[in-house]
Amino acid sequence: MPRPATDPAKAAHIKVLRQQAGRWLKTAREAAGLTQAELAEQVGLRYYTFVSQVESGLGRLPIETQGAWAAALGLEPGDFARTLLRYYEPELYRLLFGEAGASRGQATA
Repeated sequence: MPRPATDPAKAAHIKVLRQQAGRWLKTAREAAGLTQAELAEQVGLRYYTFVSQVESGLGRLPIETQGAWAAALGLEPGDFARTLLRYYEPELYRLLFGEAGASRGQATA
């Protein structure tokens, strides 16, 4: 069955959320005192350009790498994953944590 066409408003919202996630990740990286190249090395990436793409909102972190990123940034893995879920999958985040989840100290852009 073919996928339905993406709603332009939804696509724009997803783009904004990815950019917000990227800014949050960049802030966390800078707070950890790491360059993009140093972070890439710590999480096992061959090229730092992936870090750049994620920070600019062009990419997103695969779930299986989030623990390594959290460790490299000195963040608690559960909180790290929860924050990314809020940006990457806001409807799932809402279903799991409700609107009250936003008051748990999660990053807001």
